[in-house]
Amino acid sequence: MQIITNANQFVSDRRSVVTIGKFDGIHRGHQELIKKMVSLAAEMNAVSVVFVINTSPQQLLSKEERRQMLAGMGVDVLLETMLDGAMITTKAEDFITGTLVGSLHAAGVVVGEDYHFGYERQGNVGMLQDKGREYDFKVFVLKYVSDGERISSSMIRERLAKGLVEEVNGLLGYDFYVTGEIIHGRQLGRTIGIPTANLITDQSKLLPPYGVYYTRSVISGNTCCGITNIGTKPTVDGQFTGVETYFFDCGEELYGEDLRVSLLHFARPETRFADIEALKAQIDRDKTDARAYFGLAEDPAARRHGFFKHSSGKHH
Repeated sequence: MQIITNANQFVSDRRSVVTIGKFDGIHRGHQELIKKMVSLAAEMNAVSVVFVINTSPQQLLSKEERRQMLAGMGVDVLLETMLDGAMITTKAEDFITGTLVGSLHAAGVVVGEDYHFGYERQGNVGMLQDKGREYDFKVFVLKYVSDGERISSSMIRERLAKGLVEEVNGLLGYDFYVTGEIIHGRQLGRTIGIPTANLITDQSKLLPPYGVYYTRSVISGNTCCGITNIGTKPTVDGQFTGVETYFFDCGEELYGEDLRVSLLHFARPETRFADIEALKAQIDRDKTDARAYFGLAEDPAARRHGFFKHSSGKHH
């Protein structure tokens, strides 16, 4: 996938099929738009283009996570741009003639039914359809709902802020996750018999409430269930925000590995404990509860068959 970080510098030498939006999280509705666009581009022998307009410094997917997801969906070109002064003041018709027609040579445009664009959001689906007939491009309009309710990124962000992970995952169409390289922490967990993997997330990643989550992690194609603390670890550190995961049935050195941690359930808020012993006692309770959640045996040694143990519990 070709990535263009300055949309003004890209001119397609072929006709294209384009979808445009914020694509914050690439939720189920976004996925339908992108699948339709990729399919139409193949039918028309055109280039598939996702035009992302960033409006917030923090997103449900980090910039790199979004790039990886779009590449996996078969997108040919990703245009990334910020909603800056020049774009804010661009009239809707000028965006159509200058960008869609002039730069992208659009053969097709795929948008949601409530799509608005241009200065003061004066452009809409009706205008696109009118200009499509004038400039020879087709407009495909999709709507996306979940249980009768329209899916939106703002809806998902609101639920994430409340720790409603199961609802977030249902609207996204995948489990909300964080990624990063495993780094050396203070290794306190190892000294109290609870070794953990630490990672620092990209600053562009929107995080859920600080606290403990039941999670499923992937490293080099291997899967392991566990518990994850997102926050500042106030009992022992409190200096920076990180993601710290304890894996069930994993006893290998993992430093330097890329880690993807998917959040499945919010167990409890982050808490400052009186001392390390109180913290350890709570973590032991968290481990027991999480094992029950995943349907795992209480004794790790009874289930260990190698580097990772794939969950046979109720979540897959």
